[in-house]
Amino acid sequence: MTTEDATVLPSTMLHSRYYTSQEVAVHNTMDDLWVSYLGKVYDLTPLAQEFKGDILLKPILAAAGKDISHWFDEKRKDIRIEIDQLTNCQKYHTPQGRFIHIPPPLPRIDWFNDFGKPWWTDPKYEVGYLSEKTRQIRIINTLTSQEQVIEVCSEETVNDILERYLEYNAHAASYTWKYEGVPLKMDSTLAENGIEDEDEMFYELQMEPDDFRQSILLYFNDDLTEL
Repeated sequence: MTTEDATVLPSTMLHSRYYTSQEVAVHNTMDDLWVSYLGKVYDLTPLAQEFKGDILLKPILAAAGKDISHWFDEKRKDIRIEIDQLTNCQKYHTPQGRFIHIPPPLPRIDWFNDFGKPWWTDPKYEVGYLSEKTRQIRIINTLTSQEQVIEVCSEETVNDILERYLEYNAHAASYTWKYEGVPLKMDSTLAENGIEDEDEMFYELQMEPDDFRQSILLYFNDDLTEL
């Protein structure tokens, strides 16, 4: 995408599939249950509905909207294991309580393992990635003088940020997005556009980043000027 067509959105504008921890946190009910682990975000709402009323759902409900990476062995990409002191056999480490698809410590006639993949290995629940680093950026509409500071994922392109900004301006694609007078490459990240994340530097210098927040300026594309 060139700077000339920088304001043109792809025909199908999808979410970047990167989420902030705050975005995950709002999905914290039985009817809307998300969790994150090992860098990915999962929508467990169908699982919660399937096992509604089951005592084994309780630990998952308690974790709704949270990151549960500490449940997992990062190398194995599986629930942590430990040695059972009674049986001297390996078992899943579940200090928060046994949950769905975790087998009982001893054989039981009411336990069936024909459910297929355990939910934590089933890709059907995956909705995206958890951002490794978020940042805030100020967006100023030069036509209306309105400005918003929004939290974005460092992995997102400017087009992804534009999609977030649609909440404040439904016509955001009708503007040219510029930083320091230069049109942005809409399919590149902020860093790739030369807008470096300076939050860590401000922290080390004990400066308030809000006072020096980088700003993207939006310039409305007046088609009449081309006549």
